[in-house]
Amino acid sequence: MKVFAPLYARALTWARHPRAPLFLVVLSFAEAVIFPIMPEVMLAPMCLSQPRRGFWFASISLAGSMVGAIVGYYLGHYAFVALKPLFASLGMLHGMESGIVLIQAKMAESPWAVFGMLVLAGFSPIPMKVFTWASGVVGVPMLPYLASMLVGRGKRVFLVALAIRLGGERAEAALRRYIEPIGWSALVLLAALVVVVIVRAHAA
Repeated sequence: MKVFAPLYARALTWARHPRAPLFLVVLSFAEAVIFPIMPEVMLAPMCLSQPRRGFWFASISLAGSMVGAIVGYYLGHYAFVALKPLFASLGMLHGMESGIVLIQAKMAESPWAVFGMLVLAGFSPIPMKVFTWASGVVGVPMLPYLASMLVGRGKRVFLVALAIRLGGERAEAALRRYIEPIGWSALVLLAALVVVVIVRAHAA
């Protein structure tokens, strides 16, 4: 069943719209909060159609992602607080809070302890919202958090812009060809992450 290819086709339609830059910013924001499609799928064809503006498109995409990262952070924080009674009723709260305390202790030793991990996470196919919400739950200090989001997301969008500038249609065609396995891989990894968290919560 193809799910991501139709969404990619929709993103291509948006990329040809006169208000494509605005749509790109909105998509970048939404992907950091809840939407499952990476902004790169819209960024790539926009860079292909206007190669000289590729790095500008990457910049506004990054700006949208940064605003979304802040929103996702606070949503994660307040959603966890609101859902604590549910986790407690499922017997998961103690394990989750133990893990949070452990990470917080490491962050207390060095506020930048999670910076490298979040930067590396920016290269993974796992949607950005997983890390924005999780950072809010754990309480990652805001300055290291924003710095990691800036570097992690920035390297992705600017690498896409550079790849399109250098590779042209071949680079964009490769993204279109592999969007379906990339999308499903991201969902599988996300599901595996959820299972690991649940198992550890029950084992604690």
